[in-house]
Amino acid sequence: MNSSILPVLEQLNKVLLGKPYQVKLAVVCLLAKGHLLIEDLPGMGKTTLGQAMAKVFGLDFQRIQFTSDILPADIVGANIFDREKSAFEFHPGPVFAQLVLADEINRATPKAQSALLEAMEEQQVTVEGSTYELPSPFFVIATQNPTHQIGTYPLPESQLDRFLFKISLGYPDAALEKVLLKGESGRTKMPSLQSLLDLETLKQLQETVAGLTVTDHLLQYVMDLIQATRQSPDFAHGLSPRAGLAIVSAAKAWAFVDGRDYVLPEDIQQVFVASARHRLQSIKTSSTSTIELIEELINDVPVPA
Repeated sequence: MNSSILPVLEQLNKVLLGKPYQVKLAVVCLLAKGHLLIEDLPGMGKTTLGQAMAKVFGLDFQRIQFTSDILPADIVGANIFDREKSAFEFHPGPVFAQLVLADEINRATPKAQSALLEAMEEQQVTVEGSTYELPSPFFVIATQNPTHQIGTYPLPESQLDRFLFKISLGYPDAALEKVLLKGESGRTKMPSLQSLLDLETLKQLQETVAGLTVTDHLLQYVMDLIQATRQSPDFAHGLSPRAGLAIVSAAKAWAFVDGRDYVLPEDIQQVFVASARHRLQSIKTSSTSTIELIEELINDVPVPA
């Protein structure tokens, strides 16, 4: 395990109990300069994870509560007339933070959801013809409720593709849930969390991750996995080239967190489900989930020699 990341994981795991794999994926997502989508029922710890990551990584934090009446200007900001200056002045919205928690993003209308598209992809926003740069690093954690719940709007494919990972936290096991019921929740430990990395160190780690080595035969493995999704009768369509870039970036970050400067096939396998599940749509009518189909595909595609 990487010595600079291990204390980060330890602190986060004290707040989000019993979810080490999901916590690791969240950290990997940040190191890979991606954005994270968390889908789960209310009360599973989605917001807690976002707040804890901001505190541990020492990032400016803003939370946007998405509702059915939220407007794009509520997210990116707006030009407001200043009477003293007799001119319009731009007032930045909450998206101008290093870590933005977009809470319950699928409770907003598509018009409001799309306000995040340019920010997530270009790290900038455009308001009335003027472009404003967002902070660096810029990391979005969006949470969404299951789409069968009342008052939800499904995210369009174009926006889903902007997220590096989609994860779910799920219910805690019985022993940990008993701890929570005793009042020892992660939120009670939030004030004791310490900032472990400064901004420059985080940026250096991100650049180190980007420079990690991926051999040609592992790139071929990624291509084989992607091609398998395109040829599979189980999916409506296969993964795009952008998805391939996301998988490679995520595998580099996973290898880095594990303390290596090179990527192994296991790194690709560890991040593949989280990278692909929101980009693939199962056309099966059986109870087999998209995740199960992706896991079967990983087992079927051999690693090139």
